[in-house]
Amino acid sequence: MSTGKFDDLPETRRRGLERMEQVYGFDMSDGDGDFFRYTADHLFADIWNRPGLSDRDRRLLLIGLLAGSGGQDVLTIQIPAAYAAGELDATELREIVILLCHYAGWPMGSRVNAIVEDTIAKAEKKARTREA
Repeated sequence: MSTGKFDDLPETRRRGLERMEQVYGFDMSDGDGDFFRYTADHLFADIWNRPGLSDRDRRLLLIGLLAGSGGQDVLTIQIPAAYAAGELDATELREIVILLCHYAGWPMGSRVNAIVEDTIAKAEKKARTREA
């Protein structure tokens, strides 16, 4: 599914960056260093492309893990990306909040709720702006 944007890069890096864009929903650029290399070339080029789990499945697992471990910073990326990709709708996200409140604790559930409601509000505002 090459877009041409990354065609001058090695195959693994190209595949990883294209997958990162698909998963996150925003433009990526190539980066340097070991952390970026492992993220693009291994996590996204290999792990996110493995068969057996859908993107929605991976996203649900990741949201649960992040909520359980206090990964609020990454939740602010994953929740809006899941919503924008149509993997999780507003009802499903709100149900996740209720479940997480009981398993990850009310403070974390409250933080996830804030991210969910912010995500939904921004999407609804954007849709109203387009309609106007």
